[in-house]
Amino acid sequence: MRPFDDILIHDELEKCPYLPERVARMPLHVPTSEVNAVDTDQRLAAGQRRTGDFVYQTKCPNCNACQSIRIPVDEFVMDRTMRRTKRRNDQLLEMDVGRVQCDQERAQLFNLHRKTRGLGQSSNQIDPDDYQWAFGRTCFDTFEIAYRLNGELVCLAIVDQGDQAISAVYTFYDPLQPKLSLGTYSILKQIEFCQHNNKRYLYLGFFIGECKHMTYKARFLPHERLINGDWHRFE
Repeated sequence: MRPFDDILIHDELEKCPYLPERVARMPLHVPTSEVNAVDTDQRLAAGQRRTGDFVYQTKCPNCNACQSIRIPVDEFVMDRTMRRTKRRNDQLLEMDVGRVQCDQERAQLFNLHRKTRGLGQSSNQIDPDDYQWAFGRTCFDTFEIAYRLNGELVCLAIVDQGDQAISAVYTFYDPLQPKLSLGTYSILKQIEFCQHNNKRYLYLGFFIGECKHMTYKARFLPHERLINGDWHRFE
């Protein structure tokens, strides 16, 4: 694996967004050359994530709770509840895969999801310009998967694509539709996308055992987690 030729633009200690009582360090870098599909795979395998035009990797001084997690899609097996969720939602929802769009409909759903689920400050609403900065700008090959119920947008996944893998950058959905299990369904459809497009892995960001919003990822088995620089398998 070649070294990444990036420029460091931000590196400060800050309040952890996942475990607020702890201190985080997540240096932001800008790639100095185009990130192609093979480069994307290498960065994901090394534990990197993307936000906007930047890449980052946790380097917290006294904590290693964040573990990158990925699913080897050819070995994944749905449990009974997942099969039921997928079968039901495949009949109810329309799915559209395309380039990232930035509009009021998407920003509104993002704000509703974050407010209702207690993610961030409820008064901190974003508009389409903020949405463009967060999701429309990218240094990877990025697309969106939109899900509609009777024509209404109820779930959207932002996805980065490499040669052998895709990465679930961010998924948000209508929290007023709990019976649809939209978060689980989105992951199942991304696994299906990988299987249909010859991708080996689906990366799900971080697994954090002490954060209630991050533990659900462990239900998808088998999976692998990056711990102290090595990928470990969990059955």
